Amino acid sequence: MGSGGLLWGKSVQATTKADYVLRPPGALKEKNFQKACIKCGQCVEACPYDTLKLAEPGDGIANGTPYFEPRSIPCYLCTDMPCTDSCPSGALDLKLLSKEEQAPDINNSKMGLAVIHKESCLAYWGIRCEACYRACPLIDKAITLDYEVNKRTGMHAKLLPIVHSDVCTGCGVCEQACIAEKAAIFVLPIDKSTGEVGDHYIKGWEKEDEKRIKEKVEKADDDKDVDSAIDYLNDDDLIDD
Repeated sequence: MGSGGLLWGKSVQATTKADYVLRPPGALKEKNFQKACIKCGQCVEACPYDTLKLAEPGDGIANGTPYFEPRSIPCYLCTDMPCTDSCPSGALDLKLLSKEEQAPDINNSKMGLAVIHKESCLAYWGIRCEACYRACPLIDKAITLDYEVNKRTGMHAKLLPIVHSDVCTGCGVCEQACIAEKAAIFVLPIDKSTGEVGDHYIKGWEKEDEKRIKEKVEKADDDKDVDSAIDYLNDDDLIDD
């Protein structure tokens, strides 16, 4: 019974760590990545910063697959993308670093998303610290500073780091730079760091998103008067009530 419990504990621990693993730039979604990766290690050899490591037994990650831990060594966003370019199996795909058929760009990486724990971030305490902001390779784009009056002193401003998910690459340079004993800003996989509102909510103040109202009404019943339905949804009297 004792050994069985030990094995179960290790299994749970391994699964948990695997769920939060960070892969190199251009990695396919995790399930597809694991199927495509042939565990050749060429991406690890190509990395000039020793950022990437190959998972070994006991790491809690699929053996032989590449990953990185930003607090130790982040991804420094090599412009020539040697790790992705060296992958022979397609597990790392340069096409995922392209937008609108343009050339691959390392700044299009989505390895993860930086998340701030405000309770342990010195900037949110009112103590000036711009470590993550200054370290960010996409300064003033992926991380910006928001100015807020320090209500505690009434005299100073808080310079609060804000992460922009549409720009953040998940490189983890900010995590390594954080001066807190345990990083107050850290990178999580996209599916662990983002929410999902659902298609049934519409941003009525955005014209592109508002088009979905018409699409939904059309799908619901092609015989209905779509324009009348939209007018009904935008009826001021209805909103006031």
